[in-house]
Amino acid sequence: MIEHLLSTADLSRDDAVLILDTAGEMENLTDRSVKKLPALRGRTVVNLFFEDSTRTRISFEAAAKRLSADVINFSAKGSSVSKGESLKDTALTLQAMGADAVVIRHGASGAPMRLASAGWIDGAVVNAGDGTHEHPTQALLDAYTIRRHLCGGSGDLAGLRVTIVGDVLHSRVARSNAWLLHTLGAQVTLVAPPTLVPVGVDSWPVTVSYDLDTVLPETDAVMMLRVQAERMNADFFPSTREYSRRYGLDAQRAALLPQRSIIMHPGPMVRGMEISDDIADSDRAVILEQVSNGVSVRMAVLYLLVGGSREGAGETS
Repeated sequence: MIEHLLSTADLSRDDAVLILDTAGEMENLTDRSVKKLPALRGRTVVNLFFEDSTRTRISFEAAAKRLSADVINFSAKGSSVSKGESLKDTALTLQAMGADAVVIRHGASGAPMRLASAGWIDGAVVNAGDGTHEHPTQALLDAYTIRRHLCGGSGDLAGLRVTIVGDVLHSRVARSNAWLLHTLGAQVTLVAPPTLVPVGVDSWPVTVSYDLDTVLPETDAVMMLRVQAERMNADFFPSTREYSRRYGLDAQRAALLPQRSIIMHPGPMVRGMEISDDIADSDRAVILEQVSNGVSVRMAVLYLLVGGSREGAGETS
């Protein structure tokens, strides 16, 4: 197993399957009267968030607490970072406090890699999203959700066809999913306006299309992405109405999907733009399940990185 989780490109097939299998064991805890494991008792997990987050931070906090770890939530707002403290000094402070793992979200691509490689922290570093680079645990929970629905909850995703639609240019979720899903054997297609396709995408293990309607009939799982207007400094498409007309998922377009296919979204959703209300709330949508699966997957990641063993996964406190 790897020492840090910085990028899905670092995961071998065996690493990825181990995390997903362990997440399945963690999910079984939700059916028990006692929902905690003693695996990380006495360990300290720090959530180091330089960007605002709701789902990811709370999910990591819940995961660490269910493993009996002590949790420190650090927000850049109102901290010494707002006074100009560097990432290095913040990391050294956390190291002095005895952090066994640091879960970091940062606006700069590569910040988790810097934290892990500089030697400022002895514990594991988990990338919870860095700039427009990657968000590996989101990709893992997406793969876990797909596997549960389309593969019986076990094995890899060999032969499945996954379509990722929307603002690929600014999406760290799309990047992480492209590499992880490929590693697990899935065929990935990106669909976006030409202006929202990254330069260098030809080096990714994906197919690119600009016509959503032709791709949907051959799709097992479709993942809609939010247009990240806050990261845009120019006009990437004529209007939101035009974008929705060509790349939004509504009832008429969803009818093109095969019967067993599922509809996903990493959140937050902009209802009425990339996805309509009725589709977001439909039986085929697994969006809320992605959120709940995130806790199990992040439990697995922390458990494997911070010294857990597969043999202890069935014990409760």
